[in-house]
Amino acid sequence: MEPIDLNTLSLPDRGLALVPDGEVTRVLTSAIEEDGVLRGDITTLSIVPEGREVVAEFVSRDPGVLAGMDLLVRASTLAPLADRVRIEACCADGEGITAGQTIGRLHGTWREVLSFERTLLNLVSRLCGVATRTARFVEAAGDGVLVCDSRKTTPGLRLMEKYAVACGGGHLHRLGLDDAVMYKDNHLASVPGSSLASALADAIGRARADRPLRFVCIEVDRLDQFDEVLGLAPGLVDIVLLDNMDPDTLRKAVARRDTAGSSISLEASGGVALETIGAIAGTGVERIAVGSITHGVTWLDIGLDIQPPGAR
Repeated sequence: MEPIDLNTLSLPDRGLALVPDGEVTRVLTSAIEEDGVLRGDITTLSIVPEGREVVAEFVSRDPGVLAGMDLLVRASTLAPLADRVRIEACCADGEGITAGQTIGRLHGTWREVLSFERTLLNLVSRLCGVATRTARFVEAAGDGVLVCDSRKTTPGLRLMEKYAVACGGGHLHRLGLDDAVMYKDNHLASVPGSSLASALADAIGRARADRPLRFVCIEVDRLDQFDEVLGLAPGLVDIVLLDNMDPDTLRKAVARRDTAGSSISLEASGGVALETIGAIAGTGVERIAVGSITHGVTWLDIGLDIQPPGAR
């Protein structure tokens, strides 16, 4: 069966496909255990009376793009949060949010709310940071170019961070080592230069015979390598990643691809910044890989404000 292209799904469906219930439970269980909740929140237990119900509001201190609130709503129906707290969203993932805006509410006893507060804030703040940075790159790139993520993600949070990329309008690249093929420089270094084309053709044949793939991508950092890839049989390669090439070289690669009549998509990568992505997009490449939309993120500042009795 052919793999599903997650980029064609609606954002809610992408969230369910990328981050199924089991993944939500895994991440929350690990984070809550890490924070010592199961061993006892000493501070809260020592001062907060048992059983008192409160409502706390998730409030964004910064403008940005929302990501992760829909996941938290689902998390509150699953272990380890189910029957302990309830979370409601005040706006949907993928929406722009403003400083001071209430983005969701957390219902539960005062003790439970305080015990889970930091875990929930860490997650939604991180994901909003990814979505916000992604949206800035998407806007700077302009229409007609895909801003793609990478595997440069926080260990244990890849699927959630890739969902946040989607919330920001980014395009999902491969999820891991098992859903697509990507021959990079360290793979190609094992092949003698004179036999690169034939080695790639053999390798791609073996890879495609093993399982259905989302795509086959080859990284090149020189135009002579690119020429060899262009010489491969049509349909073997879906994407060529043009690594660390300046705009002039990227334009030459686009021209060579077009002259050859190839259907290969071209993806620029390597140190892409907000200040440079517009010029890169103007070279004619279809895709731009931006690792920093996950590894270079500043969290959005989101707080949890417990509402006084009778405030709502």
